[in-house]
Amino acid sequence: MSRAARLLSLIELLRQHRRPVSGAHLAQTLGISLRTLYRDIASLQAQGAAIDGAPGFGYVLQPGFMLPPLMFTAEEIEALVLGSRWVASHADPRLGGAARQALAKIAAVLPAEARQLLESAALLVGPPVAAAAPGEPSAGDAGLATLRLAIRAEHRLTLRYRDVKGQETERSVWPIALGFFDRTRVLVAWCELRQALRHFRTDRITALSPSQQRYPRRRQVLLREWREAEGIAEP
Repeated sequence: MSRAARLLSLIELLRQHRRPVSGAHLAQTLGISLRTLYRDIASLQAQGAAIDGAPGFGYVLQPGFMLPPLMFTAEEIEALVLGSRWVASHADPRLGGAARQALAKIAAVLPAEARQLLESAALLVGPPVAAAAPGEPSAGDAGLATLRLAIRAEHRLTLRYRDVKGQETERSVWPIALGFFDRTRVLVAWCELRQALRHFRTDRITALSPSQQRYPRRRQVLLREWREAEGIAEP
């Protein structure tokens, strides 16, 4: 195993533990000596890794730390480029901007050869197809950003929704997921009116009112129930 691969494996191993883990356990798992482990820990800390601990006390990786990419295959680079370009083209401006920034950060830490592969990737994304016909109501790009924030915070939303027959109702929902498709975007949410999980096309949401009120169930539990009901495997 190369040193770069070993350092990456060490970071991934630390990520699996929320509490301090002994150096002996880390060294045994990686198949290296304690002396090599201590050198690797010091090297990662010098690169900015938020690893707390010391010999005899154990080590823990602070939440939120992301190690700059050390290696990518050609296919992984193409997947990153294609995915980022799709988000930049099809999502709302804020998420699209984040995709472009993320790709720029990845490019900045790649070796020269890998960076050239990224910059010359020939996988292109076509222009998005309009989700709504002219004049049809839509939550709009700002609405998509609001939906994403509500999903992340597990906050209730009140929305006005126009169904396929043109009938409009007001719904209080618990948003759990947002699906991006070529022709439309779909909000998955628990609907208090129907007392069930429902799908709402965002181009039929005519008004949207966020709240700071957290809904009573955890999003991950609701999302698991939705996947089971739809027969969708875990990603």
